[in-house]
Amino acid sequence: MIPGEHSEAPIVAANPFTADDVVAILRERGWLAGEPWAEQRSWSERAASMLGGHAGDRAALAELLGLVFQYDARGIISKVESHVVLSRYAAREVLRRVALLLLDGEALTSERFKEIVTALKDGMELRGRELFHPIRLALAGRAGEGELDRVILLLDEAAGVSFAVPVKSARERIVEFCSALD
Repeated sequence: MIPGEHSEAPIVAANPFTADDVVAILRERGWLAGEPWAEQRSWSERAASMLGGHAGDRAALAELLGLVFQYDARGIISKVESHVVLSRYAAREVLRRVALLLLDGEALTSERFKEIVTALKDGMELRGRELFHPIRLALAGRAGEGELDRVILLLDEAAGVSFAVPVKSARERIVEFCSALD
């Protein structure tokens, strides 16, 4: 959950997952080949830390990790639930502004994400799902709650690490998503 978002914070369970769990899932899904390098191990530790408390079981953790490693804007946009999000007030304007802010090429860190959200809140006077669901849909691949913000925060770091499959950065995702909208 992004600080300042005005919705009830979900109760986060204790994190039962470790980097070893993430590494095992990455191997099973073909996203990691062989033993992890230092950068892959470090990213796996961060992923376990950020996502583990939001995953009720190993399958849920694998699903969240899948949002990092699998992204197809056309497939996302083709879903009925995506059309619901995109039809809401100002959704396309939110995406346009996010795209402009991400095109600067600066890595999407927690601080940068907070800056983007603050700029959108100040410039558009939107809150809650009208602001966050389009962002989560375009960058994480589905609309939903705050655990998707954590997926988003893992993207650029994962894109910079050499995995068995390339990970699309937040910038690449927003460009692909906006292109698929046309």
